[in-house]
Amino acid sequence: MNATQHPGPPPDPKDRPARLTVGVVGAGRVGPALAASLRLAGHRPVAASGVSEASVRRAALLLPDVPLVPPAEVFARADLVLLTVPDDALPGLVEGLAETGAVRQGQLVVHTSGRYGTRVLDPVLRAGGLPLALHPAMTFTGTPVDVQRLAGCSFGVTAPDELRLAAEALVIEMGGEPEWIAEAARPLYHAALALGANHLVTLVAEAMDLLRQAGVEAPDRMLGPLLGAALDNALRSGDGALTGPVARGDAGTVAAHVAELREHAPGTVAGYLAMARATADRALAHGLLKPELAEDLLGVLSHEGHDPGHGQGHGNAEGGGTR
Repeated sequence: MNATQHPGPPPDPKDRPARLTVGVVGAGRVGPALAASLRLAGHRPVAASGVSEASVRRAALLLPDVPLVPPAEVFARADLVLLTVPDDALPGLVEGLAETGAVRQGQLVVHTSGRYGTRVLDPVLRAGGLPLALHPAMTFTGTPVDVQRLAGCSFGVTAPDELRLAAEALVIEMGGEPEWIAEAARPLYHAALALGANHLVTLVAEAMDLLRQAGVEAPDRMLGPLLGAALDNALRSGDGALTGPVARGDAGTVAAHVAELREHAPGTVAGYLAMARATADRALAHGLLKPELAEDLLGVLSHEGHDPGHGQGHGNAEGGGTR
């Protein structure tokens, strides 16, 4: 190419030869999004399975013109099969498909469960298939925005050594970043993600409910900047980002919180106390909560401690801890 020539626009992915045919078993929120992202990388979705009305709608939205067929037919048509079913359904599904001869020699079979590694796919391996565990650490909506969110998303990856390069390539093609997780560590890895993401939704929803009770008309607008800053600080500084009455040792304020919650939202008290105890533990360990301020606070947080409705936090710290 000479100096006056300019390269043309990059080729449209659909004009490139497809490298793998892709099938989806379980057209929930995850499978169609992953298949759509693989389509952008030049692969060709050819079949999906799903029976609920929501599954049919998601498949039509994210995988237009891809037929919905039974799971065995998905396996018959695809070089790469994504198993995107609930965790509890995965072992039985895998065993059933392997026993019926659905798995072909050399077929890539990928599950997206965070809980399991590749051991759950042992029936696939025995049938000659190639097992991969690729779990996107992302929450999904079942809409096209999910495909965009995969850009830069970490994937928890478990694979046999000989398939590591293949697993890595698939994740990168979906726009993700592979993070290798040992087979034995998968349950702990998944528990960590659930603790952070799933419980965050519960905490935010409960906080919005309480703000509405307090008369705040737009709790989402009030919480947005605060929670955004708190999340950013936590990711940057860990325990160093702890703030608030528990980290400061303000036992009276915490006691007042508990009293108000018991009156207006008793269902939130157990969660508040549990998170406050965990916060106190971390604040003490990090040197943010001064030991001389901790005794009254731990009394408030103790199941056997002081009644938060009768005073300002002058409880005891029986048991010498925050549990």
